[in-house]
Amino acid sequence: MISIITVTYNAGPFLERTIKSLIAQQNMQLGTDYEYLIIDGASTDATLTLIQQYEKHLSGWESAPDRGLYDAMNKGLRRATGEYVWFMNAGDELYDPHTLTRLLAAMRDPHTGRADVYYGDALFVRNDGSAVGLRSRVTPHRLPGTLHWQDMALGMRVSHQAFVARRRLAPYYVPDNLSADLDWEIRCLKAAQRTCCLPFVLCRYLVGGLSKQRHARSLFDRFRVLVWHFGLWPTVLNHLRIIARRLVRVGREHQAE
Repeated sequence: MISIITVTYNAGPFLERTIKSLIAQQNMQLGTDYEYLIIDGASTDATLTLIQQYEKHLSGWESAPDRGLYDAMNKGLRRATGEYVWFMNAGDELYDPHTLTRLLAAMRDPHTGRADVYYGDALFVRNDGSAVGLRSRVTPHRLPGTLHWQDMALGMRVSHQAFVARRRLAPYYVPDNLSADLDWEIRCLKAAQRTCCLPFVLCRYLVGGLSKQRHARSLFDRFRVLVWHFGLWPTVLNHLRIIARRLVRVGREHQAE
């Protein structure tokens, strides 16, 4: 069973989009194939009414003050009982009604089953649901055919919403770091013995979010995370590569115009 966890705070309209993407999954049994948990940070909008409206489609939920996004994610980890955990936060969606079926089939397949981490691509979408494009095409982060923790030296190669990890290997998040999702993926990969790249899109990812809203702090925290795992000078050199890559990308965009 997979534990799918949604963390939310004052995001009622977007939360409904996420819940509906779970309800739409074909031939999937709540409580058998997956559990669905919602962790709310004591929202003051219509979130609680919405949760109660869809309560029969949930395995459990709670609403209480927290210390931010990653503290709430840790609450979800503590409540999860599935063999794997998958975070699908408010506004994000499973890609289509067959996504969970395909994921479980890969986990049961003798060639791809029993991996510690499953990962795939993510479709970036705007607030109105319109597509921006696949993450592997609209960002410099090409999806690797095999994934190791060292692949994260230049940043997050796989979207957090397209990364499914075995629960017993999944650490708690660092609650005060805006790039704690990058740190979490790296630590999951360090503990993993086998990873599996899925040949289908896993999710629709709502662009924006906390790290985009506080971009400068997010960049500093990303640097801290990479120093923890790769050391100071390798991280400095890699950031020079990131800057150079960004300048090349901007130059190509100008030429295209």
